[in-house]
Amino acid sequence: MLTIGVDVGGTSVRASVVDPHGEILETNRAPTPATSAELNAAIATTVQALSDRYPVAGVGMAVAGFVSADRRVVRFAPHLAWRHVAVADELADRLGLPVVLEHDANAAAVAEQRFGAAAGARVAVLVAIGTGIGGALVINGEVFRGAYGVAPELGHLRVVPDGRPCSCGKRGCWERYCSGTALAATAAELVRGTGESSVLATAGLTGVEVARAAEAGDPVARRAVADLARWLGEGLALVADVYDPEVVVIAGGVSDSAPLFLDDAREHYAAAVTGAGHRPLARIRVARYGDSAAMVGAAALTREHVVAGARHLT
Repeated sequence: MLTIGVDVGGTSVRASVVDPHGEILETNRAPTPATSAELNAAIATTVQALSDRYPVAGVGMAVAGFVSADRRVVRFAPHLAWRHVAVADELADRLGLPVVLEHDANAAAVAEQRFGAAAGARVAVLVAIGTGIGGALVINGEVFRGAYGVAPELGHLRVVPDGRPCSCGKRGCWERYCSGTALAATAAELVRGTGESSVLATAGLTGVEVARAAEAGDPVARRAVADLARWLGEGLALVADVYDPEVVVIAGGVSDSAPLFLDDAREHYAAAVTGAGHRPLARIRVARYGDSAAMVGAAALTREHVVAGARHLT
């Protein structure tokens, strides 16, 4: 059975036909429009171009925002036009296909747990590190969404009381110390604080630039990366204390630079977790699917939804 997974991002809509083994057969994309009606139309057109060529059974949509517990309504998406819109029902009517919504981090976690870095794990956590931190938890194959569909917000665990301000309104959130944005902020603080010679003193700081400088051996950039590794390990220890996962998958744009920091982060995690030295540790792995994970996971969830519906009818 083929299904389509759609990743609805702030700049583009990407749709892929995915087979039952998690392999992408074809991808179509379009710019993300500014209004809700235009966005629905763009998604429908993008999906229709694929469904006209492949016998697909349903559509799964991965959204960076709050999705209702029944996975029918997008309550809020900070980079999209939807506000309390019944997206799944509206698109199902347009396309004549079942449509399932999912938070993008949850969808990515499903892809990794079904086919990727956490394949077969009973308890798997995905930590998506990019501009901020997204999180997801899969227990015995089921996504944990909390009572109202918005859990887990791992990026807003407070790791530093009265620390750096966060856009969520709190201070000291994990993503303010462990993200692409945090990497740039740490490097800027180091440059200002030490006055040490560094290519970062004149560069417009982004996390990508800091990572590149670290790869090239810049000492300030390397210290910034070491700081990120420390906070990744500290945060993962908190996550392990609560969830005791079998596997933690590191995803998101920052994961592209994992060789710079992941070994150090593992060491910090192993030292900081409660019961260090007397308990099994989670395996910490880099995601297999990269920026395609949300599409693959959304397609897999839709396939399971269609199969479950067929079983119910029989």
